[in-house]
Amino acid sequence: MANNYNVCVLGATGMVGKEMIKILEEQNFPVARFLPLASERTAGSKVTFRGKEYTVEEAKPGSFKDMQIGLFSAGAKVSKVFAPEAAKAGCVVIDNTSQFRMDPSVPLVVPEVNPQAIKRHKGIIANPNCSTAQMVLPLKPIYDKAGIERIVVSTYQSTSGWGKEAIAEMYDQTKKLLADPRARVEAKYIFKQIAFNCVPQIDQFTDNGYTKEEMKMYDETRKIFEDDNIQVTATCVRVPVAIGHSETVNVKTRKKISIAEVRKLIGSFPTCVVMDDPAKGIYPTPIECEGRNETFVGRIREDISQENGIDMWIVSDNLRRGAALNAVLIAQKMITDKLI
Repeated sequence: MANNYNVCVLGATGMVGKEMIKILEEQNFPVARFLPLASERTAGSKVTFRGKEYTVEEAKPGSFKDMQIGLFSAGAKVSKVFAPEAAKAGCVVIDNTSQFRMDPSVPLVVPEVNPQAIKRHKGIIANPNCSTAQMVLPLKPIYDKAGIERIVVSTYQSTSGWGKEAIAEMYDQTKKLLADPRARVEAKYIFKQIAFNCVPQIDQFTDNGYTKEEMKMYDETRKIFEDDNIQVTATCVRVPVAIGHSETVNVKTRKKISIAEVRKLIGSFPTCVVMDDPAKGIYPTPIECEGRNETFVGRIREDISQENGIDMWIVSDNLRRGAALNAVLIAQKMITDKLI
């Protein structure tokens, strides 16, 4: 990474945007010029990068002149407008929204899993949904070794996945209910009361009874593995946790593979950490994973109900591994492979 690059962050005032800025700094990313961008609503705010304070500028079609890398996380509608403008200006966009994920002409990338897809970009690269990103990481070495026939996943997703307003709503409801358990609380951002509750709806329902979030996991997993023969079914649930998504994942492999080998494969895969000694109370939880870049896997065991079945518990910081870090790692891979 001898050269330095002009980098803009669109959505710089949001939760993921702020993490992108932090990670650029932590990873010592080769930034020549840094440009924070946001919508008119939050333009004028201040952000700090490498000890210097920057005023966030309002994103406009001309904002991307001379920019080389754009990290976008300001919502699908914003990306729909500005990503093509940025690409036209010669800025490679790494987009964290759902806008381009299933576009056949846009690579959907987790760098440790399908780095070969990056070179197919035409100016825009999509970041997967955070739940998909953390799931495919430990599944990749299993897929390579034994193949995967079917995945059944249930998620326990934190409120930060729906934005800072959803976290604030959870805390506000919690305070009110602690003061008065009979109090009525408003559910404005999450579909039902989230404090002391679980809500089995993330995003809107589709005609087949699945939510959009569940269908994202179905579609994106198959696209990342470039394998439409993998069967995927998901149930996505919002839980009263601030940061960190958890998942129970049941995998049916094509070939038999031992649990000892599964642990070894996951433990040696980049950015995956096995925390799996239940007798000693060792397994990952969201609180332990907050602020960490790794994906943590525990409760690895043989599925006693079927042949070639494996159960596991996967936890990751959704703002980092599932979003901001993944985007920065894509940018780093592009530079390493001289694709920019």
